[in-house]
Amino acid sequence: MAQRVQVILVDDLSGGEASQTVEFALDGVHYEIDLSDENAAKLREDFASWIGQARRSGGRRQTRRKGSSATSGRSDELAKVREWGRENGFQVSSRGRVSQELQDAYAAAH
Repeated sequence: MAQRVQVILVDDLSGGEASQTVEFALDGVHYEIDLSDENAAKLREDFASWIGQARRSGGRRQTRRKGSSATSGRSDELAKVREWGRENGFQVSSRGRVSQELQDAYAAAH
């Protein structure tokens, strides 16, 4: 029996369709929120004046080093998971977070 599972991101603010997951931190607590492109832009705009006055204390580097990254193996694996998901009826975005549900289904099939 075939089973088709579809994962749809929902904008946590508006309830509409989300296109990305935005991560941020405040007071040592890290947060993730699923947002549409429009709401993600609003969030970034709201944070812009605060970020402009703040010191950077970690997080992603602004420039990438050339050569292979330490996570390239994980990226390759996630690309395979995405491809398998599309071939097996999952709705999979081309970037962003891969749902745990899809990762579990892939692991069970392999």
